[in-house]
Amino acid sequence: MSKKAWIGLMAASSCTNKIILLTFDVEDWFQVENFKEYIPYSSWGSKEVRVEKNTNELLDLLDSSSIPVRATFFILGWIAKRYPDLVREIQKRGHEVASHGFDHHLCYNQSLDDLRDDLLRSKELLEDLTGKQVLGYRAPSFSITDDALSLVGEVGYLYDSSFNSYEGHGRYGSLSLPQNTGQDAPIYSINSSIYEIPMSNLRIGSKIIPWGGGGYFRLLPAFLHRFGVKRILEQKKCYTFYMHPWEIDPEQPRVKEAKSSFRFRHYVNLHKTKRKLKYFIESNSDNSFQKCGDFVKSRSCL
Repeated sequence: MSKKAWIGLMAASSCTNKIILLTFDVEDWFQVENFKEYIPYSSWGSKEVRVEKNTNELLDLLDSSSIPVRATFFILGWIAKRYPDLVREIQKRGHEVASHGFDHHLCYNQSLDDLRDDLLRSKELLEDLTGKQVLGYRAPSFSITDDALSLVGEVGYLYDSSFNSYEGHGRYGSLSLPQNTGQDAPIYSINSSIYEIPMSNLRIGSKIIPWGGGGYFRLLPAFLHRFGVKRILEQKKCYTFYMHPWEIDPEQPRVKEAKSSFRFRHYVNLHKTKRKLKYFIESNSDNSFQKCGDFVKSRSCL
């Protein structure tokens, strides 16, 4: 079956099984884009690293679920190089290891040569640590572009999961997605070498409301988030969710010099996130939590 035919089959299928793609961007509190102005890259090595502890807490939470949960961890190369055992632990627990780039540089701020190097360095490092092919990539801050996506395919990734259709965030990139797949499809076949798994947002009429996770997940009441997820699953049969390990860590250091809007977006409801994540998983116990790589390679319907 051709890739185009497979995508069409999934979109047209009436199967009742619904899929949730649970994804985590493995970076630490001092590496986020909102704090880059206040925490230069040169100072990262002197900061308190909390990502190992927080990621292990997430792994324990997934293991404690009453249903089988498999997730995809998009790991920053900077983290993987310093904490190789964490990468291996993620794989050992049955989850997918994927790439979040190496140094959290935005795609459109790099030359194509530098971006190619970043994509290859992170992929090769993770493959050396796991002994398995790394299939997936997610751009820092969803900063994907058409040229960047072409490079992702050229250097050997099977899929990208970086496109966020919400236009109210000034940092997100954009893509020219195929028009014949259907509006807001859960997966796109871009060309012969790469797939795109976009973030899931809620569409009401012509308006797109961010519903994929992160700060939006922390802001929304749990019952309201669940309602939106249910609607997305009814429409698309698949929901793609993301968050970061630092989002379950209310004890992390505070960047007091950052703008108030950045501080609010970063710190709001950190003390509730772990409990909300557990509720989100348990309230979707009748759905299937899959790794992105398995989802892309699967011939089962959505």
